[in-house]
Amino acid sequence: MTVMAVSGTGTGVGKTVCTAALAALALRAGRRVAVLKPAQTGVRPGEPGDADEVARLAPGTTVRELVRYPDPLAPATAARRAGMPGLSAERAARAAAELEDEGHDLVLVEGAGGLLVRFDEQGSTLADAAALLSAPVLLVARAGLGTLNETALTAEALRARRIMCAGLVIGSWPREPGLAERCNLGDLPAEAGAPLLGALPEGMAELEPEEFATQAQALGLAWMTTVGSRGART
Repeated sequence: MTVMAVSGTGTGVGKTVCTAALAALALRAGRRVAVLKPAQTGVRPGEPGDADEVARLAPGTTVRELVRYPDPLAPATAARRAGMPGLSAERAARAAAELEDEGHDLVLVEGAGGLLVRFDEQGSTLADAAALLSAPVLLVARAGLGTLNETALTAEALRARRIMCAGLVIGSWPREPGLAERCNLGDLPAEAGAPLLGALPEGMAELEPEEFATQAQALGLAWMTTVGSRGART
């Protein structure tokens, strides 16, 4: 098994919950799972970050964070304000490959914000790391108004870089969806050029780990944890 990147079409769309759901399903299937958070922002030393949230929701997952910056900004900007070095795509890709070499069957690399958010002043992005790894990217999108444009732009960026889109997941499906949300269910696959694999219910992160994994399994996402990625580019 190999590496898959998880990118949002923007910030706050539910990447971490989606990453945790995939990790929980792979663990249930008896696989060794690792989650890499290359760049964490908006969190100070000693405070829990996204990797810690994955570890809470999917116990048994190996989690690793490379750099963190206190300001809730894009990594490159947060690094500059903190007087700290940025993160290169090469370092992120190397860390993911090391986790794979350590015997993990699935390595999930969770981005920060959207696909092209800069990790450093040289312009490194999650897309660059995915390309170096020949890894597909799973897109996590919002449910409501604006999501079609965000999804189309992100999918276009992936195609321009010849990176495979593994599919699309709605990161937080509202308890009472409106007209826009219901229509977007049918429109999102066309904008992404990839199938809509599921929609995670709003508030799913509030569940206990066992119930969280059961809910993820009920959504039909389990097959995603078996998809190989080495050389999976289009």
